[in-house]
Amino acid sequence: MRLTVSLLVAIGLGIIAVASGKTAPGRQSHDHGSLDWWEAGVFYQIYPRSFKDSDNNGVGDLKGITEKLNHLVDLGIDGVWLSPVFTSPMADFGYDIADFRSIDPLFGTMADLDAMIAKAKDLGIRVILDFVPNHTSDEHEWFVKAKNNDPAFRDFYVWRDPRGNAEPNNWQSVFHTPAWTRLPGDSQYYLHQFDKKQPDLNYRNQRVKDEMESMIRFWLDKGVDGFRIDAINHVYEDPQFRDEELIDPKGELIWENLDHKYTQNLPECYDLIYDWRDVFDQYKARDNVTRLMMTEAYANLEQTMLWYGNPQRNRKGAHIPFNFAMINRLSNDSRAGDFKAIVDEWLDAMPAGQQANWVLGNHDRPRIASRFGRDRASSFAVLEMTLPGIAVVYYGEEIGMEDNRDITFEETKDPQAANTNPDVYQQFTRDPVRTPFQWDDTAYAGFTGAAARETWLPVHPNYRQINLAAQKAAPQSMFKLYQRLIQLRKGDTFRYGDYESKVMLNNVFGYTRTLEGHESYAVVVNLNDNDVNVNLQELHPDVGAAKVVLTSLDAKLKEGDEITEVFHVIVGAYDAVVFEISSSASTLGVSMVLMLFASILRSLF
Repeated sequence: MRLTVSLLVAIGLGIIAVASGKTAPGRQSHDHGSLDWWEAGVFYQIYPRSFKDSDNNGVGDLKGITEKLNHLVDLGIDGVWLSPVFTSPMADFGYDIADFRSIDPLFGTMADLDAMIAKAKDLGIRVILDFVPNHTSDEHEWFVKAKNNDPAFRDFYVWRDPRGNAEPNNWQSVFHTPAWTRLPGDSQYYLHQFDKKQPDLNYRNQRVKDEMESMIRFWLDKGVDGFRIDAINHVYEDPQFRDEELIDPKGELIWENLDHKYTQNLPECYDLIYDWRDVFDQYKARDNVTRLMMTEAYANLEQTMLWYGNPQRNRKGAHIPFNFAMINRLSNDSRAGDFKAIVDEWLDAMPAGQQANWVLGNHDRPRIASRFGRDRASSFAVLEMTLPGIAVVYYGEEIGMEDNRDITFEETKDPQAANTNPDVYQQFTRDPVRTPFQWDDTAYAGFTGAAARETWLPVHPNYRQINLAAQKAAPQSMFKLYQRLIQLRKGDTFRYGDYESKVMLNNVFGYTRTLEGHESYAVVVNLNDNDVNVNLQELHPDVGAAKVVLTSLDAKLKEGDEITEVFHVIVGAYDAVVFEISSSASTLGVSMVLMLFASILRSLF
């Protein structure tokens, strides 16, 4: 009898597994290829000045980053991207580089960077450096020689004669000055699309291209895992130096009011990236390890897709052209159709075989918790982490840090804002999104020691309430939500699965993530400030039952809730919910098998 019962149990469990559409544990079949280390990964951007200060001078540094790498392990991060740590006079806080092959003493030494990279790799974290190719500092030896008319270096930069008694043309810098500066005693102007202390390099000079390729090889030889390439769509400009047209003919002559067809996204910009991708791939050919290329370019969708490469010319480009649609195109007024459009447009436009990526914020744009409010920030985290592809987390997003808008004009460090005036600087300042990380509720939020005189930017006043230590101790928190989301997305369905989205009734954005032989999921994001009724069968008519796997913070539905009336699910205001779903056929099949199994057991006993 014992053998008979055991046999029946085994048969019953097997039938249940078949009916539910899942194979037995350990026997899941995978008809998909394996992903490379970076594909479907989660990357974390560190702004080094603001992450952790190890020497109490109020500025973050490499030793501080090394000290806190275990935080990234706890979070589940695959790779870390560092904003620039190279030698710099800091006119633009590291984006004005005076030596591409040395570390600024403010951040430490080359040995400190080597130690940080070594520890990161021991912990399973890849390290990506920031590469700023468009310009150097005016204190770089190349520019020092160029302005002294050294014939070997003058043509490393872009020089033009005056137009009459004025600048060569009407081009404006991103930092709200003319894009041209003439040095005392010089007859020509030099071009700078950013600060005047950031002269643009001349990539029509082959020696410049050779020097920058050599720099890439220098760092790849040292063992970095790739580069995030800054402002790449600025590196070439119109060789005829024609005036740019005003968008509003009656408007002010400022960068925001110019059509940048002569200073951005020229075809040569893409060719440069394709050439550098060849260099990256040469390293992969040696050891079969991918060196990652991420490109930053604020551009339209068609232009952005070209960074992936040009299949017609058999040229590969960036592995990850940053997708800024969630930053640029979503607001508190966005509706479900807007969310669906920005996700579907990228996935539909992306070349075959490539990976999507999703970004909620960075060092140049307001933080997600400030743009949409604390109550919505966790819903955006659920959205980002359950979409197909790669997710990028800006430091502090994982604890819900907010912009510090209390920084006065006199305290402002960002040249993009400092070049304006007290009435408008808040529109342009990036300082509020760069404040020190909030580790705990001690002095300076634990970013630096209590003995420090001050921090380079003021710590946000809310650090006593919003900090990592408090969130680790709390039963539920933004940090713990990010942990769970990152763990969830490591499952096969989210790494390999199909994606289908729909604008649901009542202004709800919904989508499914499915993979044959694996769990199926539905994600719904309520974009309303009121509760709504959701019918999960709008996403797939075969949904028969659902279970809540994960929710945004303080959601009406709770983890573990079983949903039987899938056509009538109340989702709270601004809540995002991840459901594990099963089809009505499989639910019915399991029920019938269980009933039959119970009947057999009753007859035996």
